[in-house]
Amino acid sequence: MFNLTKKNIGLLLGFLCLVFSATSSVSAMSLWSDTGASSSLYSDYRARAVGDTLTIIISESSSANRAGNAANSKTTSLSMDAGTGIFHGIASATAGNSDSFQAKGSIANTNNVTARMTAQVLEVKPNGDLIISGTQSIKQNGEEQKITISGIVRQADITADNTILSSYIGNAQIKIDGNGPIARKQRQGIIGQLLNFLF
Repeated sequence: MFNLTKKNIGLLLGFLCLVFSATSSVSAMSLWSDTGASSSLYSDYRARAVGDTLTIIISESSSANRAGNAANSKTTSLSMDAGTGIFHGIASATAGNSDSFQAKGSIANTNNVTARMTAQVLEVKPNGDLIISGTQSIKQNGEEQKITISGIVRQADITADNTILSSYIGNAQIKIDGNGPIARKQRQGIIGQLLNFLF
């Protein structure tokens, strides 16, 4: 049978002190990150700071029709009888002038743009709005298509999956440029442009 003597109590207390000091020096490592976009349980990955990126879904459609018709005409006539009396030397004379102008023109233009691209936040306004800009360039078989977009985005309009429709971008500027053999064939020649400028 175990007897608790002063010696045994001293050994027991010494052993407990060693166990406590050994366990107190061990620090626990957490799997949770306290920095970055995932530092909060309640935050998401939507763009909100300079350097963040967001996906823009471009779906734009525009149509314009214009027709014009102009006409103008003017006719003048003048006749003078032969002189009599002291004016018998003046022969009869007639004169006339006719002028007419007519022009017609029409324009029909339809544009449809569908794309998906990523832009970056360049600036955060004092009210929280984001200034964004992005460029996407696709080159295939010698043909290059470059899409550039910029504008102002409200953070409230960014969806939970960090996307936004192009129709929600304020002061949006969407430019689509093409370069290559096909794009060059679709441009009017220099002589044609000069004639259009002159006439």
